[in-house]
Amino acid sequence: SHWCNVAYWEHRTRVGRLYTVYEQSVSIFYDLPQGNGFCLGQLNLENRSETVRRTRSKIGYGILLSKEPDGVWAYNRSEHPIFVNSPTLDIPNCRTLIVRKVMPGYSIKVFDYEKSCLLQHTADLDYADGPYDPNSVRISFAKGWGPCYSRQFITSCPCWLEILLSN
Repeated sequence: SHWCNVAYWEHRTRVGRLYTVYEQSVSIFYDLPQGNGFCLGQLNLENRSETVRRTRSKIGYGILLSKEPDGVWAYNRSEHPIFVNSPTLDIPNCRTLIVRKVMPGYSIKVFDYEKSCLLQHTADLDYADGPYDPNSVRISFAKGWGPCYSRQFITSCPCWLEILLSN
């Protein structure tokens, strides 16, 4: 069975269908002559903004998402940074959203299964940027968001992914 679904967003608009992942790892990229995985360049949207077009061109080789025994890892294969937020990257009961910047060629454990089990028992928090799923990871390409950036919410980012993990 699948271990996650991936949704691709441009600002507040989901583009294309959910991409279901069955293999242990998946490449999410803009455009390659050959390769398999989730090709974002194939997704069409009418009236795309210039900001989105510029950001899409920076995705390149994108990321490799890999399900490992200890959690889910994201490897930045792009030539630009990616920005990541996940419940297991946040400090428990902290009111400030934590967004990690991952430079090209680096990786980060975006979701920790053990830590996630512990977090299930903590109180629900109110999040200003919409519904919150404790089993989801948000990754933006080339543009950061949160308290340290001009974009306060991920929905202000031109191109981003929502990784919906299966329980």
